[in-house]
Amino acid sequence: MSPSSPDAASGADRLAAVAALSEQLPRFMRVVHALKAQLAGPDSRDRAALVLLFPLARQGPLRQSALAELVHADPSTVSRHVAALVDEGLVRRVADETDGRASRLVVTEAGHAALDSLRAERTAHLEQVTADWDPTDLATLTTLFGRLVDDIAAGLPGTAAEPAPTRTTTDQPRENR
Repeated sequence: MSPSSPDAASGADRLAAVAALSEQLPRFMRVVHALKAQLAGPDSRDRAALVLLFPLARQGPLRQSALAELVHADPSTVSRHVAALVDEGLVRRVADETDGRASRLVVTEAGHAALDSLRAERTAHLEQVTADWDPTDLATLTTLFGRLVDDIAAGLPGTAAEPAPTRTTTDQPRENR
């Protein structure tokens, strides 16, 4: 393949696009961090714990260690967050049917209500941000962003990637259950 061939040009274009993406991802993470800080206010620790409700609702009852692995977080941090969720009545511990010495974490009705509230907040914010977007552009971004997140997660060493969110019975808004 010569430097002026169409394949070389497409290779160079691809490399330029990957370089641009590599610049946008840290920018995206900084913006998300700033948004989290803005939304958090005085209850930022509680809000950080609430994010654990999402994988618990999607995956069903999990051991705390499995939850920590799933979200790629330090077990001690997850332990503190789980304790807060249990104290607030958003999660309860149930005996693990395969090992009575262990427990699994289950989202309570109050936890599902908190999830519904978080989802509504996220959706409202994204609705506002994308209000002027063409629906096709929004659908394309959603598909490609999901693919990117899946592929990045699949490349993480030594951990099982969290499956992409799907709408399950436990994820459905209360009125649709």
